[in-house]
Amino acid sequence: MAKCMMPVSLMLSQERRLRLRRLPMCDRCRRPASEIPPQKLRLRSLRPVSPREMCFRERSGAPLWKMLVPGHWDGLRPAMPSLLLLFVAALLSSWAQLLTDANSWWSLALNPVQRPEMFIIGAQPVCSQLPGLSPGQRKLCQLYQEHMSYIGEGAKTGIRECQHQFRQRRWNCSTVDNLSVFGRVMQIGSRETAFTYAVSAAGVVNAISRACREGELSTCGCSRAARPKDLPRDWLWGGCGDNVEYGYRFAKEFVDAREREKNFAKGSEEQGRALMNLQNNEAGRRAVYKMADVSCKCHGVSGSCSLKTCWLQLAEFRKVGDRLKEKYDSAAAMRITRQGKLELTNSRFNQPSPEDLVYVDPSPDYCLRNETTGSLGTQGRLCNKTSEGTDGCELMCCGRGYDRFKSVQVERCHCRFHWCCFVRCKKCTEIVDQYVCK
Repeated sequence: MAKCMMPVSLMLSQERRLRLRRLPMCDRCRRPASEIPPQKLRLRSLRPVSPREMCFRERSGAPLWKMLVPGHWDGLRPAMPSLLLLFVAALLSSWAQLLTDANSWWSLALNPVQRPEMFIIGAQPVCSQLPGLSPGQRKLCQLYQEHMSYIGEGAKTGIRECQHQFRQRRWNCSTVDNLSVFGRVMQIGSRETAFTYAVSAAGVVNAISRACREGELSTCGCSRAARPKDLPRDWLWGGCGDNVEYGYRFAKEFVDAREREKNFAKGSEEQGRALMNLQNNEAGRRAVYKMADVSCKCHGVSGSCSLKTCWLQLAEFRKVGDRLKEKYDSAAAMRITRQGKLELTNSRFNQPSPEDLVYVDPSPDYCLRNETTGSLGTQGRLCNKTSEGTDGCELMCCGRGYDRFKSVQVERCHCRFHWCCFVRCKKCTEIVDQYVCK
């Protein structure tokens, strides 16, 4: 074995020579042991290594299993293994991805969106401040910033309609926070999730189509739909109708972006859930598109209606919600195949059309509060003692019983019409019995 030298260069200053006098040096690297990269320092033993042994290990390329480093407590300088660092980084990345997936563009309904004329010079772009957007949706936001406030209005319309349709059911479409909106219950591919995706997509079509007609968007205008064939010849086809075609196309690009930009393993549960969401989004959009109808206005002397002008107009969104509620009651249970397609779990039923809702998971128990599934339970919910439907105390309270309390209600009564022209009413107070689930 070659003798390990401990050289000290004559070019070093007197101060550095004094500082390095007691530090082990190596004739191969010519640097003190304390300057060796920490990746080569591993805490395996408390026994210090002699300068000669340390120098031999570094010259021969052997790992430095143990080493004495001057200037540290007890002479030890532990280093975290690289595999542990990689594991921690992967874990943090997965947590960030879960948080991103848990959020949704529905949060635009609860977080107000600034319109382009409200932007301040020097402020951050609006798209970077909006929570819940996927990368594809954020790009569309950058291209169509003026659309974002109407997407928020569409989401709000969908949430209100969902709460109206389910107001007498155990799950009443309650919002729990401003990011995920509905909470963990949307992570289950149930019937309720299917309806929520459909009605929110329908709300976006409704809001964008109407904004086009009102001239709020620079990329679209009045409807360019062709004249219906069954419209009488003496009726004019004109006016400014709701641009359902543009609203349908834009809602398809924006709402479906989150599902289409992901690549899942063929036949996996994640792919099945993505296909379910896409199917229900399409069902919601088609409900608005199919229910748009012709509206006409009469022209003529003294309202003779000798001439009519007609245009395409959206149906009331309540009617769209009623139709989607019917689709919810007849939703089809599906499963993912190895080929990456959805198929019926029961082949005796008819294959669902693009206008039907589908689901892949059974609905959770909404009777009791469950943090895992996101169920809020029915405790404290109002119920109807005399009803035998879903709003009745027997079904709403899941057999737990109910409490009765008295409340004071103030209503308008004894209304009279006075010439001309107003109605005057009195206020009547009534004490009524109400019932809440235990």
